[in-house]
Order: sequence, then C-alpha cells, then structure tokens
Amino acid sequence: MAAPHDPKLLQRLARIQGQVGGIARMIEEDRYCIDILTQLQAIKAALRKVEDELLKNHSSHCVAHAIQSGDVKDARQKFAELVDLFSKTSR
Repeated sequence: MAAPHDPKLLQRLARIQGQVGGIARMIEEDRYCIDILTQLQAIKAALRKVEDELLKNHSSHCVAHAIQSGDVKDARQKFAELVDLFSKTSR
C-alpha cells in the first residue's frame, strides 16, 4: 500500500535541482573551489532530508500496513527491502 507523498518533497527536489544548476554555473564561472564544495554539501544535506522523509513515510505507512494486515509474507518483504537498502548504503 503506497501512501501519498508529501508535496513538500517535490518542492525540496525542485530547490535541489536549482542548486545543482547553480553549481554548474559556478563551475562555468570558475568560482572558488571551497564555495562550490560548500554548495555540494548543502545539496547532500538536502537530499538526506528528502531520503529521511521518504524513509519515515515508508515505515509509518507501507511497513506498518503490512504488519497490521497480518500478511506475514508482505511484512517480511518490506523489512527485507529496508535491509537490502541499508546494506547498499552502508558500504
């Protein structure tokens, strides 16, 4: 069961998209490396925030629904997906 996503996520992603364009312009303008790196750190932080929100949404809706439904196979699958995801990102 997919829960509706918060429209603020799209706003965040649009802002991130603008930041990426800004970095491209900074590189074209041969701006100071530290300024560019600072902007890259801001983008990474913003992406982590989007990821955190999606993870909260998945946990509180998709995983919770699978558990509440009593469908053991579905609940195990949802947990396995999370474990797989975290094993890929923790390397």
